[in-house]
Amino acid sequence: MLRRFAGCGPQLTTDNEQRTKAKMHQPQKTRLFIKPFCGWCAQAMDWLDDHGIKYEVLDVIADEKAYAEMYRLSGQTLAPVIDVDGRVLADFGARELAVFWKQLEQHSPPSSKSENLER
Repeated sequence: MLRRFAGCGPQLTTDNEQRTKAKMHQPQKTRLFIKPFCGWCAQAMDWLDDHGIKYEVLDVIADEKAYAEMYRLSGQTLAPVIDVDGRVLADFGARELAVFWKQLEQHSPPSSKSENLER
């Protein structure tokens, strides 16, 4: 798989966790709000790709509506922001995404109300 930036090698999600092909939580809808050339955004896309999770990418620099939606969901302008079936994680790296995904797997489906999980 090609990395999004030259020189970016594989990223571990935690100090001791190796990437696996284990079956991950497969949500109904995953949207990833990114800014081009953002290292954390590339790391999030790599993590999702490596875990076989389907997602939609929204470039908040090129798309004003996506930017407004990201701000509405997260209350901030920092990227990346991920919306997974109504649950939102903002301004994160791969480690925080791994923890967030474990929480998704452990909890019942979210209600219609958004839940913000931040570091």
